[in-house]
Amino acid sequence: MGQGIDWGEVMFRNREFRKFAILFLLITILTVALGFAISIMTGILSIVSATTFGIAFFVFTKNRYKSIAQISEQINLVLHNANHLYIAASDEGELSILQSEITKMTLRIREQNYALKKEKEHLADSLADIAHQLRTPLTSVTLILSLLENTSDEDERKELIRETEELLIRMDWLITSLLKLSRLDAGIVVFQKEQIDVNNLISSALHQLLIPMELHNITLHIDIPKGVRILGDLNWLSEAIQNIFKNCMESVGDNGKIDIICEDNFLFTQLTIHDNGAGFKKEDFPCLFNRFYRGKNSSTAGYGIGLALCKTIIMRQGGTITAQNHPQGGAIFVIRFPK
Repeated sequence: MGQGIDWGEVMFRNREFRKFAILFLLITILTVALGFAISIMTGILSIVSATTFGIAFFVFTKNRYKSIAQISEQINLVLHNANHLYIAASDEGELSILQSEITKMTLRIREQNYALKKEKEHLADSLADIAHQLRTPLTSVTLILSLLENTSDEDERKELIRETEELLIRMDWLITSLLKLSRLDAGIVVFQKEQIDVNNLISSALHQLLIPMELHNITLHIDIPKGVRILGDLNWLSEAIQNIFKNCMESVGDNGKIDIICEDNFLFTQLTIHDNGAGFKKEDFPCLFNRFYRGKNSSTAGYGIGLALCKTIIMRQGGTITAQNHPQGGAIFVIRFPK
């Protein structure tokens, strides 16, 4: 490092160094002249002293320039994504501090680059998953439209149109959910912070599901004390809990049962949602809240996006959510909001 560099030339390019060198030369000439005016020995001592000081200063400054050049070269390597960073330790005060700060900065840059690389990989995987999830219903719609062209039976045509509408509704829900997730990931969602009555929250989450539950003869048992409140955004939390209810409805099928229990104490408020469905497979738990993961017991109708959206919404508002199997069967979702 630094081989072939004329450090004298490099230093004299520095304006401040040139000014100091000229000033030092003038002082040296004046001192030597005064020395010889006093005596020959004094003049000789003045020359020796000035020369020694000049050489020492030159060597010291040269070493500092070399250290700075080394730091500059290492920074250049970092900027060009070199895989190795090494900056030798320095005993000099300001330069040592500079080296320390640059080392910290380069490490932070490395961490950020690594995070960006992972995020890029995640984005690529997500786009592939989205394309796959949309391709299936689009293929079905194309097939149905082809059947519509080739059938004249009015009842069959109505059934095919109904199936197409259901597929389009599901696709619209998927795209809407993905857009919400992207907004949450980007951090551009501003959550309202208001006191929410838990009974009102559950009612809001169940509003659109009561008729489907009645059609499938699903029994609801709600045990929530009056006056229990949590701090959060009603609309977003309602959507999160609604996705849990949808998951439970899918699990229990016809004639199922869903229990909703609320516990409130001075540490936290906890919502427990328990269904009597098949529960989760052991291998499902690590991936349960991952995007596009549909589980071993899940029907092929789902997209595997609801629980991921649910967890993101709850965590962004300071809550936690976990899932487990009940000893007597079925799945349990536990949502907890600290006081």
